[in-house]
Amino acid sequence: MYARIAGTGSYLPEHILTNEALAQRVDTSDEWIATRTGIRQRHLAADGEMTSDMALKAVERALDAAGTERSEVDLIIVATTTPDHVFPSTACTVQDKLGLHGFPAFDVQAVCAGFVYALSVADAMIKSGAARCAVVIGAEKLSNLLNWEDRTTCVLFGDGAGAVVLKASDEPGILASKLHADGRYRDILKTPGYLKQGQIEGSPWIYMDGGAVFKFAVRALADVAKETLAAAGIDQADVDWLVPHQANLRIIESTAKHLHLSMDKVIVTVDKHGNTSAASIPLALDEGVRSGRIKRGQTVLLEGIGGGFAWGSVLFKY
Repeated sequence: MYARIAGTGSYLPEHILTNEALAQRVDTSDEWIATRTGIRQRHLAADGEMTSDMALKAVERALDAAGTERSEVDLIIVATTTPDHVFPSTACTVQDKLGLHGFPAFDVQAVCAGFVYALSVADAMIKSGAARCAVVIGAEKLSNLLNWEDRTTCVLFGDGAGAVVLKASDEPGILASKLHADGRYRDILKTPGYLKQGQIEGSPWIYMDGGAVFKFAVRALADVAKETLAAAGIDQADVDWLVPHQANLRIIESTAKHLHLSMDKVIVTVDKHGNTSAASIPLALDEGVRSGRIKRGQTVLLEGIGGGFAWGSVLFKY
């Protein structure tokens, strides 16, 4: 029994904020941002547009691509670090907006590694027989956490959602996954604020030590990718596509180099989307599929790392 991706979908908010427009708000420039990150623009959700709204649109497109009825879904997992509310979970909200009820629906919080974490959990549940048709979503409204006076962070992030429909199948699907975390590095990338008696205690903004994140990410992503390939008995040369977390073009290029993969085999969307945290991998995956680059039968490697630190990788036959 395999868990096989039957369809992909994504959603990006209408409003696009270019580097040039951002330079009118903060002391930066298109050249400064693009040279250091590869980012040219990002999408920002409207004021009343919630994480669950974006997730719902991505799910609807994934279900349509999979030729799957809503009634077939028996598991929803949402990877997000920007839920609609403290509780209930965004997954329960999406379930209600789909007009469904009764089966498990829950959120996973592993920040930028959230989607690979959620996909791994759904894979295990399908292989155990606990579910047969899962919807796995990565959705973020990171603009809620951005300090627009901090150019070290506000230039990096964007909003959006991506989703996959994962079904039980006799055909090869997910071949292996590996997950890791190390809380000793939790202060390098964080939003430390929390609610207390109706007030926010601590900073509500994203904080990042960019240099430290870069050094850790390149090594960790290369290692976990090799670990996942070894677990599946797949050689690096047999990977058709790498779909990495879209945080920084230099990190993506360095990881590909460590894996001896040409950039022609890497799906890159960071220039158009920025860092959308848990949404970045499913957004890139959907673009790869809909552009015709990722084809049925090909071997695809996903990998992501985020605050925690938490990181992981999933290898599958599409």
